[in-house]
Parts: sequence; C-alpha cells; structure tokens
Amino acid sequence: MKIITDKITINELEEMSKKMFGSLVKAVVDVEKEIMAVNGELHSDEQELLIKKGSKYENLWGINIYPEIKNENWIEFDSLINLKPVLGYRTRGIEKQEIREKIIKIVNKLVEK
Repeated sequence: MKIITDKITINELEEMSKKMFGSLVKAVVDVEKEIMAVNGELHSDEQELLIKKGSKYENLWGINIYPEIKNENWIEFDSLINLKPVLGYRTRGIEKQEIREKIIKIVNKLVEK
C-alpha cells in the first residue's frame, strides 16, 4: 500500500492492477487532505492506513480505479467503506454529486496520465 500525496503515474497504477486484481486498483480518497491510499487488498486496509496518518473517518471514500480505461468511467464509486449509516450514507456507492466531484478532482490531480 502507498499513500499518494503528490503524484503517481498511470503506468504505476497499471502495474499495480496487474499484480492485484487484473484490471483495477482499490483506492481510498481523503477529500479533506486531498490525498489517497492505493494498492490495498481491501479498501478497509487503505482506510486504516490513512486514519493512522491522521485522516478522519468521515472524509474517507473508497473507489476503484481502472487505469486502462481512458474515459470518465475509469473511476468507480463503490466500496463497503462508503456505508456510513451514522453519517446518513446507506449505500456502497457515493450518491452525493459534490463528493463525487471532489474525488474526481483529487484523483485527476494525483494521477499523472
């Protein structure tokens, strides 16, 4: 697992996807700190890593990145960690458009294509 605070290349993500799941890389994005953790077997592993580094639970969102897809569908907003009933989030998907937009902006800033 790796925390991305500056940049990661799309090629690095492609290599990670081949080693782990074949076509995707799991990632957890901290929408407050604008960082993400990648390459965990489970989103909860990445979430735990970020929390240990000072991130807050309510700011963490799980996504899947498909580095070989070259359009807007390369980010999938689906993870068990997105279930946050205490905060009113009751689905694995990220339903709020404003959160999705923050995640897209952060991922596009951190991933060098």
